[in-house]
Amino acid sequence: MKCPQCRTPMQSRRENYRWDASGLSNVVLIDVEVRRCPACGEHTVVIPRIEELHRTLAMAVISRPGRLAPQEIRFLRKWLGWSGQDFARHFGVTPTTVSRWESLEDPSPMGGTAERLLRLAVAHGQPAEQYPVSRLAEIDDSQDASPRLIAFKSSRGGWEQAAA
Repeated sequence: MKCPQCRTPMQSRRENYRWDASGLSNVVLIDVEVRRCPACGEHTVVIPRIEELHRTLAMAVISRPGRLAPQEIRFLRKWLGWSGQDFARHFGVTPTTVSRWESLEDPSPMGGTAERLLRLAVAHGQPAEQYPVSRLAEIDDSQDASPRLIAFKSSRGGWEQAAA
């Protein structure tokens, strides 16, 4: 492979690589292929199965004890595929609040309930496809909390919800 900057043939070797491109400053990839240009110093890292790496990284972040750091909150939000506005809407907060949670200069800690919800959304992996998160905005604190009838009917494929 030739250097994208100066077209000199790049040299490849395996090494440990600090991967800041993840958005997290504490990620090291062990024994990955790194291609370096001997002329200009340009380098690229070869990351096989990057989607799997992102999923593994997200699971490691939510599994560690302690509060989430701002850069971890941002990484998890992006891993879920949410913009700052999407995140704010799903969590019932303002985009300014999300910005404060993710701020490196003057962070505002995410509340425990919101943090647990974020960890659960990541653990589930596909919240938008499996649960219509747009419905979260319809939850009204002033509504009656009494149980409502939920009806199901048996079908060849299993059980399905029916009109009550």
